[in-house]
Amino acid sequence: MTVQTEVLVLGGGPGGYTAAFRAADLGKKVTLVERYPVLGGVCLNVGCIPSKALLHMAQVIYEARESAARGVVFADPEIDLSKLRQWKERVVKTLNKGLAGLAGQRKVEVIYGTGRFTASNTLEVTDENGSQTKTIQFEQAIIAAGSRPVKLPGWPEDPRIMDSTAALALEEVPESLLVVGGGVIGMEMACVYHALGTKISVVELTDQLLPGADPDLVKPLHQIASKRYEAIWLNTKVTAVEFQKKGVKVSLEGKGAPDAQVFDRVLVAVGRRPNSDLLNLEAAGIATDERGFIPVDDKQRTNIPHIYAIGDIVGNPMLAHKASYEGKIAAEVICGEPAAFQALAIPAVAYTDPEVAWMGKTEMELKQEGVEYEKGVFPWAASGRALTLGRRDGMTKLLSDKKTGRILGAGIVGPHAGELIAETVLALEMGADAEDIALTIHPHPSLSETVMFAAEIIDGSITDLYLGKN
Repeated sequence: MTVQTEVLVLGGGPGGYTAAFRAADLGKKVTLVERYPVLGGVCLNVGCIPSKALLHMAQVIYEARESAARGVVFADPEIDLSKLRQWKERVVKTLNKGLAGLAGQRKVEVIYGTGRFTASNTLEVTDENGSQTKTIQFEQAIIAAGSRPVKLPGWPEDPRIMDSTAALALEEVPESLLVVGGGVIGMEMACVYHALGTKISVVELTDQLLPGADPDLVKPLHQIASKRYEAIWLNTKVTAVEFQKKGVKVSLEGKGAPDAQVFDRVLVAVGRRPNSDLLNLEAAGIATDERGFIPVDDKQRTNIPHIYAIGDIVGNPMLAHKASYEGKIAAEVICGEPAAFQALAIPAVAYTDPEVAWMGKTEMELKQEGVEYEKGVFPWAASGRALTLGRRDGMTKLLSDKKTGRILGAGIVGPHAGELIAETVLALEMGADAEDIALTIHPHPSLSETVMFAAEIIDGSITDLYLGKN
């Protein structure tokens, strides 16, 4: 069976369905190929959405525990794991159904199966049983095939070794869990399992949690995690795993690393790799780099002019909101619109407790690049709203150009940091300077006004702190 289409989109995740829907809205006949039986990709089905549902419940548990010190005491929670899984799955299915409806409204043809290129204008799709194939002939294509978790070489297969997908399945609450990788995914899953009652240990190869974020943003998270978790080992790696009848024996190497320890389960969260090796890109003549990413220009074009690529498969950061942004660009370029990737900042968020969010340039990057900058750091211990939430451990930081005052970067740690960071992204994109934010009236009391206070520190007009006379 052969299908003719104008635009083929390979992959139905946030980038893929956004690209497909935008191209359809602009008048193109679109065919969307998705390997799973539902739309949404990794993010919706086994990533962003289910993890945030579980993190919300973790936060409820933490807040209930912490309220005792303020005079409201709750009984210890009773965890009904089956009901928790069902609720998480209902959230996912609701969004799955919504996407299917949006595809139908736009008359986007959705074909479920695994796609592989057979030439620069054809794709072969095999159904999940491997029994039927379809050939899609396309004029232009957008590759949005995503990524998958990295597996550590030499580690044997065993259900007690989990990746993020298995961790989100929530089969059980183990008594002990070793999280290998202190990045965003690892720390989010550590938060979920700890709240549910698991004893957590974290091992990270670099010298800090959340590598890539400024150390001062990570410090409050590390301090809280250190109190809650059994151990956090930095500059440490796993050298061996041994499967025993009652657990997994793990050997570690690094400064302060303990003797081999036994854990009920091990979560491997050391990164993701692009799915480019699964697509037979050679048949279409599409080039990849040494890491398997597909190079693209600012219009998302690959080296084959009528084939575009977006999302995780084109490189870091591997974030759903970046993929969606790129998906719109690719669709609009295909339809003759004047679009190009010109984003100045892509925000990153760890939905841990506390949340950590940052955007634009970090202090580390500015120092490496030799950029002279001003810094305004407002501690949440001086925020009325933060104190009413019982969260004085947070902070808001703004970075601005020393000469022009323009916002260069920002970081926020504390509850709802992922929501608060958006204001700073807009400020950077609009070319705002610190004074613009300082002169913008924010609601009081609110966490959002900490952004204004940080700007006032740079501007020299802060009254909610005393910094001394110049």
